[in-house]
Amino acid sequence: MSYTDIISTIGVSLILLAFFLNTFKYLNDTSKSYFILNIIGGAFACYGSVLLNSLPFIILEGTWSLVAIIGLIKNLKQ
Repeated sequence: MSYTDIISTIGVSLILLAFFLNTFKYLNDTSKSYFILNIIGGAFACYGSVLLNSLPFIILEGTWSLVAIIGLIKNLKQ
């Protein structure tokens, strides 16, 4: 496995972990942990996409992280 594969796999795994935990009610979709898993996962996946020069996935994963950051900020303000 290459460095790029490892980084991308970590990112996607964190996003999927957040999804799994939320789907099976182990984690609320408004919890800090949920947002943090998505922020870090999206950032790793975005970085992996940069290493692969895959613009569509850079946009997707970058947006994923950005939306999660905004969600976390809104959550913390409440």
